[in-house]
This record gives sequence, structure tokens and C-alpha cells, in this order.
Amino acid sequence: MSSSMGSGMFPGQQPAGPHPVGGPGQPGLLPGGAPGNRVQGPNTLVDDLEASFEACFASLVSQDYVNGTDQEEIRTGVDQCIQKFLDVARQTECFFLQKRLQLSVQKPEQVVKEDVSELRNELQRKELLVQKHLSKLHHWQQVLEDVSVQHRKPSDLPPPGPLAFLEQASASLPPAPLKQT
Repeated sequence: MSSSMGSGMFPGQQPAGPHPVGGPGQPGLLPGGAPGNRVQGPNTLVDDLEASFEACFASLVSQDYVNGTDQEEIRTGVDQCIQKFLDVARQTECFFLQKRLQLSVQKPEQVVKEDVSELRNELQRKELLVQKHLSKLHHWQQVLEDVSVQHRKPSDLPPPGPLAFLEQASASLPPAPLKQT
């Protein structure tokens, strides 16, 4: 590799070490490497992302666009702001992916621990989901059973009339044996 590209796996990537997050020629995530330490100088990815996000909203609520009559001009301006935001978001994503790759090379056991933790969390979430569905299943089985019992009851009830009780009682008795003569 050439010396201008650094010793990282990606062009412009600096070797791992004590240098600040954003090396020469590569915007860092935070200026000066310390959170909350806003220094005047080159914009960082976070600053660019924040500025492009604010520009998206500003373009949507700007008086120029509200009072503007040329819809095509408004659409073009908004599209440009959104495209810039998406570009900076992709750059930020690449930054994190590069850091993730560096971590996986330097500490592979940490990546495995994180993967195991994520899998355990996913398994727990799915178990809770299964329990929720089982609960709903039992509820609807009970409702179905109750409806089925209610439909059987009208046929079990004796027909109205003075002899209904005797007819019901005789229906439950075994048949009488036949007499042979």
C-alpha cells in the first residue's frame, strides 16, 4: 500500500492507535476526540449530519418556499437538501462500519460476546412473543368452547310443555327389555 493511504484496510483509514478519531484527510466523528468539546475547525461527520438535517427542515419551512410559486424550484431545492443528508448519513454509516471492522480484527472475542448477547435478547423477545400468542390462543379456544357449549344447550333443553320433564328423564333411562311370549 502507498504511504498516503495509511495502513488501514480502507483508503484514507488511519492505523489504530492513540491518534484522534478523524485523522488527516478523514473527517472524524467528533472534533478533538472528546465528547462535548466543540472546536472551531474542519467540520466533523456529526456536524455535517446535523447541519444537513437542519437544512432539510429549513428548506421545508423556509419562507422562500412557502411564498414561492415555482413548484419545480422548490422540489429541486428540497431534493438537494435531502440528497446531501443521505450522503452524509452514508458517510457516517461507513465510519461506524470501519470502526466495527477494526474492533472485529483487534478484539474478535468482543464481537462474539456482542453477537451472543444480541442472540439471547432476540431469543427472549421471541419467547415472550410465543407466550403472548399462546395466551391469545388459549383465550380464543375458551371462547370457541363457550360458544360450542351454548349451541348444544338449546338442543339439550326439553321442548316446552307439561310433560317435558318426564320426556327428558325417560330419554336418559336405558331401554326396557322386550318381553317374549
